[in-house]
Amino acid sequence: MLFRGFWENLKKPIIGLAPMDGATDAAFRYMVAKCHKPDVMMTEFTNVEGMARGASKMLVSFLYEEIERPIVGQLFGVEVESYYKCSVMLCALGFDGVDINMGCPVNKVARKGSGAALIKTPGLAREIIRACKRGVKDWADGISLEGAGVHENIIIEIKKMVEGREGGKVPACAGMTEGDARMTGGAGMTEGLGKVSPGTTFPKMPRKIIPVSVKTRIGYDEIMADEWVKHLLEEQPANITMHGRTLKQMYMGKANWEVLAKAAKVVHESGLGISFLGNGDVESMEDAYRKVKEYGVDGVLVGRAVLGNPWFFGGKDASLKDRLEILVEHARYFQELGHLSFFNIRKHLGWYCKGFDGAKDCLMKLIQVENAEEVVEVVKFIVGKSLV
Repeated sequence: MLFRGFWENLKKPIIGLAPMDGATDAAFRYMVAKCHKPDVMMTEFTNVEGMARGASKMLVSFLYEEIERPIVGQLFGVEVESYYKCSVMLCALGFDGVDINMGCPVNKVARKGSGAALIKTPGLAREIIRACKRGVKDWADGISLEGAGVHENIIIEIKKMVEGREGGKVPACAGMTEGDARMTGGAGMTEGLGKVSPGTTFPKMPRKIIPVSVKTRIGYDEIMADEWVKHLLEEQPANITMHGRTLKQMYMGKANWEVLAKAAKVVHESGLGISFLGNGDVESMEDAYRKVKEYGVDGVLVGRAVLGNPWFFGGKDASLKDRLEILVEHARYFQELGHLSFFNIRKHLGWYCKGFDGAKDCLMKLIQVENAEEVVEVVKFIVGKSLV
């Protein structure tokens, strides 16, 4: 049964932020939303098998701020029942939608049958969509996390995250100690760490169905977009996003938007009202609008062009002053979250370093910083001025 949720209310063309592994973390998504929010945002993909077995540290992928809505949690894996449990979990965390990754081309993902490898197993792909839909419906009907079979470790951490959101504080992260929370401005959020009763009631949690969508590719080792999209339509996902390369192509060559146009036509002619977004090589907002018009898609998800460019969706180039101020603010916010080692933001800082005199020197210094204070010092040294 088709339920489109927030997708139904998005004004077309839909221009959103694509999920990118190791890139669209909580701090980056927040900076994008603050600079100029896209129509929809997705998290990094997160493994359902790991979470089903209690790997609570994975929950850092699902930290978000209200400014990011509509926010969709993306999942990957092959175990049908693990998708079910994780869909219930995303509902409990207050996400606006669930997206299933059927497009990742990375070998360590595909060789286990997940990501883009699901294109080769359409029967399993359809089972996964059904499991996610069952999960969100069961949540709306009142099932508890315990009743859905969610691991106790995950339940404990989800309840801390929900209670933290209700309290208006930076959400405590899985595995964070009480001392860590104090150092990152989250003091008080980890009181009773590890002692939250699995029977504790969630505060003010909405019980509603959220839409299930799919992000995929035009094929595995050959183009089969039309045939593949027909399999997906049988399960009526709320939205289909398709990247214009096969798994075999990875990110090489050019995205095939002619193939995406044909797949979009199949979706539209189905008469189901499902939206179809294209993905791949969108370079600017002007380019996004051009592709929508030329290829007949309902919108696009943009990935790599947004890296180091969180103001992308505003359609304007940022000044050097704005670029450096956002660079520093990004570093400070990442540190405030305290969810990952500062090492993880270095790549983001490097992506900001382009298009200005001294960018190379700035890059070489930023890939060595250990904290936000050192980032400020690097910017002062390179630019020769102080930033607030």
